[in-house]
Amino acid sequence: MAATLAPAGLPAGASAVTRDFWVAAVPTTWSVVPNGLDGIHGTKVDRTVVPTVTYRRFTRGWAKQLPGPAIPGPLLRARAGDRLRVHFRNMDTTGLQPHSMHFHGVDYRPSSDGSFIPGFSGAGGRVPPGGTFTYELHARGDSVGVWPYHDHSRSMEPSIAGGMYGALSIRRRRERAPDHEFLVVFAEMAELQTIGGRAFVGNTPVYKAKVGDVVQWDVIGMGSDHHTFHVHGHRWRTPAGVPEDTRTVGPAESFRVRWRERAPGTWLYHCHVEDHMARGMIGLYRVGPR
Repeated sequence: MAATLAPAGLPAGASAVTRDFWVAAVPTTWSVVPNGLDGIHGTKVDRTVVPTVTYRRFTRGWAKQLPGPAIPGPLLRARAGDRLRVHFRNMDTTGLQPHSMHFHGVDYRPSSDGSFIPGFSGAGGRVPPGGTFTYELHARGDSVGVWPYHDHSRSMEPSIAGGMYGALSIRRRRERAPDHEFLVVFAEMAELQTIGGRAFVGNTPVYKAKVGDVVQWDVIGMGSDHHTFHVHGHRWRTPAGVPEDTRTVGPAESFRVRWRERAPGTWLYHCHVEDHMARGMIGLYRVGPR
């Protein structure tokens, strides 16, 4: 059984499937601060427009680019037991660099590792401009969670600095999908600290829910810094059952937390490294009444 585009979730008890995803590296002109303002302080900020290459999702055969942000790349969803086939095309017509996709948290053979190792790596570690490669992955029971994927070719460092990363969200076999799933990627970009490639309130993602909704936050750190994830007015529990409201995430580390929303209002979410927050790593979370 195969699906071209994986749905947000499967009915409880659904059997494992093979999921096909079509992704490409696409040239993008990205503005880190589109409105040119720090919304908390009301001060002007350089709009910081960056030419880069990012992951975009397509319909079967890369026939049509699907809507969605360029940074982070598409959130690819599956369930434990599923097989994933990620069909990748390098459409980098500007930098003309090789690119790849390297996935955390799932099983694969060395041919689908997506990393460039001189003398050892295959075609998947250095897909040339115009080239394609299919990565074959397996989500096991211990793959449940959220995991980053990113370029791991010779272009890895500038690619990640330019926002070439995304996430896998793997649910348990019979786990119910949340009402809302928010992907938060902390990363430095153009000397600013960003969430999803944007900096400062008014530019960073605004996440929305209603009282009674089950929300899931997928949190990833990319780059070279450590960050701390914090949502005002909210707590969650660790796997050991300990309540917390701040958790640290390092480079390529990731975690997910869930809660049923009960706190209406407009709240801040941000990295609690104060310098990072001051340089843009802060956003709004709006909870409406049921």
